[in-house]
Amino acid sequence: MIGPTGSGKTTLCHAINECDGLPRKTQDMIFGKYTIDVPGSYLDNPWMYKHLISAAQNYASQIVMLVDATGMKEVYSPGFAKVFNCPVTGVVTKCGQEGINIQKCEEQLKKIGIGKPWFYISSHDDEVGIEELKNYLFSLALDGGENEIYNRI
Repeated sequence: MIGPTGSGKTTLCHAINECDGLPRKTQDMIFGKYTIDVPGSYLDNPWMYKHLISAAQNYASQIVMLVDATGMKEVYSPGFAKVFNCPVTGVVTKCGQEGINIQKCEEQLKKIGIGKPWFYISSHDDEVGIEELKNYLFSLALDGGENEIYNRI
């Protein structure tokens, strides 16, 4: 799970891993049941990209990149999704909030190099879109045979 600070990575990881309790700020990579939660600071510092790439190569069967619909700061380099050797899924978070620009988020996903399908979620709006995302990710994992996400973590 990769995204800018405050984009909802930890909240989404908790939903996918079916964890109880409130999410905390992530200081280091957190290996969950089905996810790896990566701190947003890894995107803020290009010299940390090597850690993202290494973790993906060693542990991930899929990458989920988040774009925050409320914070239009672009943190990804153009074509960044292409450095990974596994499927990359784009997710727009915080879709249930005021003042969002979905078109701008979609432009970011294209610029990053992520093709459709994209998922639009809101964890504060009865978890809109999260079940659809989970179903999609787990279906990709199962189609991958030996690369099943739960066997890789």
